[in-house]
Order: sequence, then structure tokens, then C-alpha cells
Amino acid sequence: MSNSIAEARKETLDKDLDKLVHVEEATSFVARGLVAPGLGLLFLALTAIVASFFVIGEPRGVIIIAAAAIGGYMALNIGANDVANNVAPAVGAKALSLGGALAIAVVFESAGALIAGGDVVGTIAGGIVNPAAIGDPAVFIRLMMAALISSALWINLATWIGAPVSTTHSVVGGVVGAGIAAAGIASVQWPMLGNIVLSWLVSPLLGGIIAAAFLAFIKTAIIYQDDKIAAARRWVPLLIAVMAGAFAAYLATKGLRRVISLSGLHIALLGLASFALTWVVFNVTVRRQSETMENRNQSLRKLFYVPLICSAALLSFAHGANDVANAVGPLAAIVHAVEDNEFGFAVSIPFWVMLIGAAGISFGLVLFGPKLIRMVGDQITKLNPMRAFCVALSAALTVIVASWFGLPVSSTHIAVGAVFGVGFFREWYTANSKRRRAYMERKVERLRAERNGGVDASAGPDDQESEATDDLEDTGPPVSREEINRRRLVRRAHVTTIVTAWVTTVPAAALLAAGIFLILDVIA
Repeated sequence: MSNSIAEARKETLDKDLDKLVHVEEATSFVARGLVAPGLGLLFLALTAIVASFFVIGEPRGVIIIAAAAIGGYMALNIGANDVANNVAPAVGAKALSLGGALAIAVVFESAGALIAGGDVVGTIAGGIVNPAAIGDPAVFIRLMMAALISSALWINLATWIGAPVSTTHSVVGGVVGAGIAAAGIASVQWPMLGNIVLSWLVSPLLGGIIAAAFLAFIKTAIIYQDDKIAAARRWVPLLIAVMAGAFAAYLATKGLRRVISLSGLHIALLGLASFALTWVVFNVTVRRQSETMENRNQSLRKLFYVPLICSAALLSFAHGANDVANAVGPLAAIVHAVEDNEFGFAVSIPFWVMLIGAAGISFGLVLFGPKLIRMVGDQITKLNPMRAFCVALSAALTVIVASWFGLPVSSTHIAVGAVFGVGFFREWYTANSKRRRAYMERKVERLRAERNGGVDASAGPDDQESEATDDLEDTGPPVSREEINRRRLVRRAHVTTIVTAWVTTVPAAALLAAGIFLILDVIA
């Protein structure tokens, strides 16, 4: 009797403990999801505290403190959404781990923002809405507040649904919507908005076409050659040199304007010098690396690891130098209007404001960026080092080409458009390339000859398997033809989501900003 009671008690105790364990596990799982938002809120609180030290004694210092917290929130969202495009190709190609990519992006984003970040914000402060139509500095402050809040909320939503959007477009949409609510449709500089709309088409198309063109060259000149190593020794140093020259010109054009002023000729000479020096260095490096490589695609990928890591760093630096203004531009305009009781086109950015933008972008990337990094680098289409190299090279070249022709472009649209271009080109090339078909037929004949001659074709890696891996990224068991076709396609669901987010960014941010401005106007 006593034994049965003891057993009953034991079973009851075990069940209670089991329930407690499940509750603890559930609590721990939920808590993990709250860590990043909690740290984000802590950063915003610290931002407000830092701002308070610089506005002590200001009659309207509370407005600046509130704006600083909102600007920090905007910077967090830029880091979570926009920075992913710079490092995602290298992560998707396995040239960088996620942790390594985050570390590189944090260092170079911050360096770009603090060293080469623009010290004048003209477009955000007065290039979109005519200051003369606003008149009252208090109205202008509410306008910029509404623009900051709306653009930050929209980018937050886009990050949540997994859509990389242009933060520049978000800020522009916010300023337009708040401007219309404040002073009517006539207050908007519509030619500027027309250029933004044009960039919706120009940026992804140029990025996709350039990336696809380089991938076509790599496939034709290197991958589908019988002697891949000899072809790589000839062309890989040239491709890396083109990237180096493009990035040198890109940084001189978009990232170093605050440090040094260069003419078009100087930028061209800098690009050519970087091209020549890189070609000499990598001509020796690639030859030395390839001496012990097997004649297969897997070997070629190793040659692109270092250029991809460098491209992630350089793209992050240039992004920090340029797009930090999206976070701190409206904040700087508010600080200027509060302190000087005036507003206009030229607004200087105080160092503490720039520091908030740089820190916020870095924290946002670390806390919330991995989701977009995985999506852009791995889920739109599979990237290997060669494809990712084309994406990174396209990002630099597209900005330069667009600058020559005076076309407005978005770095986000360029990078994602380049990923689309690589993916869609793979689909077309796999189905239609005569060169690829002839190459594969030669491989099949060679395999048959080896088998008929008594050679074990499975003794070592073969280009047939390597090419299948390169095109299908399939390392598992054999799959059906339908499954193979599905894997070759760019993920259409992501295409639909991203394009929809691109098209709706400006109007959505504008409507949200108009509503927020009207609320602030009532409160004031």
C-alpha cells in the first residue's frame, strides 16, 4: 500500500516537473525573441541621454532629445534593412560567415559614416519641399519629425516581411507626404520626385544587366572551358582588377567627397592605377594559388573568396559614407531649425548627430540584420563565389555608369537587382546555351570512354558533378526533374514581395507621414 502511494506521488511529481520544464523552455524561447528589441530600446534611451548633454540650456531642448531618439530608431532600421545588401552576397557564397560579415560591416559602416560621411544635407533639408512654402520653423520641425517617424516605421515593416527597400526612397516619401500635409501639393519639388521614380526602373535594371553580363563572360571564358585552370589564370586577375578599379572610382565618387575633392580626370586616373596595380598583384597570386588545383568548378570558387571579402568591406564603407544622411539628415535639419530658428538647403551635421547615425546603423545590423542578409544572400537565388562576385562588381559599376549619365540610382535596388539578374540569367543560360550543351556532351562522351577503358570514373571528383552542383546547388540524393526545375528558378515569391515593397515605398511613407504630421499639428 505504501509503495503504491509513493509511486503515485512520484508519478505526480514527475508530471509536475515535466510541466515546469516545458514552461521554462517556452519562457526561454519567448525571451530570446525579446532580447534584440530590448537592446534596441536601450540604445534609444542612451541616444536620448547623449543628446541631452548637447542641448542643456536650449529653450526647446526637449524637441531635439525626442528627435534624437527617433533618429536613432531610423538608424537602427537602416542597419537592419539596407546594410544587408553589402555583405549578403559574400555570406550567400560562403566566403564569409554571418558573424564575420557582421563584424566587417560594423567596422566599415561606422568608418564610412564618421570619416567620409557628408557634412551637408541639402536634398533632405530643402531639396524635396520648398522651404519658402513652409514659412514657419515650427511647422518645418513637425514636418521633419513626421518624415523621420514614418520612414522608420515603413522600413521596420519592410524588414519584418523580409523586403529590402531603399531607405532614401522612404525618407523622400516621408518628406513629401508631410510637406503636402503642411503646405499643399505646390510645396513639393516634383522634378526631384520624378528622378526618384526614374530610379525605380534604372537601378535594378542596370544592376541586373551588368551582373548578368559578367556572369555570362565567366561562364563562357572560364567555366565551360576544357582547361578551366588555364582560363582562370588568364581572366580571373583581369576580373579582380576591374573590380578594384571600379571600387576605387566608386569610393572616390560617392564615399570620399568629405575627405578630398577629386575631378573626373583624377577619379579616372585613380581607377586606372588601381586596376593596373591589382592586375599585377593578382596575376602572380592566382597563378600561385592555381598550381595545385584540380580542373573543376569547385576549385575556381576559391579564387574569388578574397575579392568578395574586400568588396563587402568597401561597399559597407561607401554605404556608411552616403546613407548615414538618411538617418541623420532630418535630425540635423531639426537641430538646425531649433537652435537657429531657421531652415534652408544647407544644413551642417554636428558630430554627435553623425555619431548617433553611425552607432544606430551598426546596432541595427547586429540586432536585426541577419534576417535580410540570409534572404538576399541565399533565398532569392543560390549564390556561389563567382555569382556573388558579379553582384558586387555590378554594384560598383552601376553607380559609376549612372553618375556619368546623371541618372539617380538606389544602392539597395542595384544590389537586389543584380541578384535577380544573376538568377534569371542562370535560368536562361541553362536552358538555351549551345556552348553549355556542347560542353556537357563532351563530358558525357569522356565519361563513357573512361568507363569503357576500365577507368573508375567515380574515383575522383568530376566536372559533370561539379557543374551539377554549380547549377543546382544539390548535394543530397537524386531528385525529380520537376524539383530540379524548381530549384533553378529564382524564388518568385521573393520577387513579388520585394518589387511590391519598392513600388509602394514612396506613397506608403508619404501617406503615413501625412497622418503623423496632422497628429503632431493637433498636439502642438
